[in-house]
Amino acid sequence: MSREWWDLPFGTSAWFGASSQSAGAALVGRLQELTGELPDVNLRDRGVQVRFRGPVDAVTTQAVSTAALDLDLLPDPAALQALQVRIDAVDESVVPFWRAVLGYEARDAGGLADPLRRDPGFTFGRLDEERPLRNRVHVDVVRPWTLTAARETAAGAGGREAFAGDYYSTVADAEGNEVDIVGGADFEDAADWRGLFGGMTFYPTTSPAVTVDLVTAVAGLVDESGLPLMVDVRPDGVALDTGKDLWEDDRFADLARRTQAAAHDLGLTADPSRLRFVQFGIDAVDVAAVRAFWQEVLGYAADTRQHVTDIYDPRWLNPPLFFQQMDAADEARRRQRNRIRFELVVPSDRFEDRLGAAVAIGGRVVRQQPGRTTVADPENNELDLVAGRV
Repeated sequence: MSREWWDLPFGTSAWFGASSQSAGAALVGRLQELTGELPDVNLRDRGVQVRFRGPVDAVTTQAVSTAALDLDLLPDPAALQALQVRIDAVDESVVPFWRAVLGYEARDAGGLADPLRRDPGFTFGRLDEERPLRNRVHVDVVRPWTLTAARETAAGAGGREAFAGDYYSTVADAEGNEVDIVGGADFEDAADWRGLFGGMTFYPTTSPAVTVDLVTAVAGLVDESGLPLMVDVRPDGVALDTGKDLWEDDRFADLARRTQAAAHDLGLTADPSRLRFVQFGIDAVDVAAVRAFWQEVLGYAADTRQHVTDIYDPRWLNPPLFFQQMDAADEARRRQRNRIRFELVVPSDRFEDRLGAAVAIGGRVVRQQPGRTTVADPENNELDLVAGRV
């Protein structure tokens, strides 16, 4: 297997740069010709991620690489990474809570996964003793449900409500790990779409050929509009997503109507119930320093809007993070190790560079073992840096 391809969470992956979404969509068509079926494909305005969930041989990956090169799509392994979450707990009873709130499924290798493999995976570790204070890391989840339904789901899975608001509620698992749950919104002029911190919809498809037709049509509309969409191809359908807050762009309403019409022309019916939005918040005393650490180690870009602390994956393949001010006097909570931490998997030949960048910007090495190093940011929020396999 060439070094264009790496084993990362959710499958063997490669990234090919593209000049437009239509250029990337052409590779989707070639994939269908090559394999008869379609692997996971994440189509962006800057390129295409191709991911095989199951075993794949070198002949197949080489054929895909050759097809990409024929279309002037160049491989860029440096773009590959996967950000996941680990929750440490004394009792495994927290797992059903997170499965219910996230709407995830159990993974064969352990932990939980988004059935569509769009959002980050969650794994769970054992704690020898409780850490009773609130984490400095929390999860946000937006799903196409009402806030009342979200609260009922969390309560039915053993959650306790820590805050109840009109827009969102904060609920915690049995050990105090918190998630802010938010209800989805409808779009009046585009009934297929839902507002889940971004505009999203999902179209189940009846065959790979229909999938290719939809992706080709959507890519053309996207390029015409100038507003990129995340177009995520799965074996049973296609997800369309503006990304966080980008549904507020003036071009979105028209693009949503036009993509919806293209899907209907192909006889497709939307099922946005399978979608969600997941992001993570970090509490910090020195927000600027902590934000700079995470931006550097993740290779993220900074949101430039005033009073917005978000950082985001410039390729929109991994979830955004945001930062909230914490009281410096809350020393006990600052000293306690979080029960929630992140895991970043990168190609093994990028591992040392990422580790060096983390230390250079104020990170501290906490633990090391072959292929895995735990580093802490300037306020001791931890990241497990993991070397992916070729």
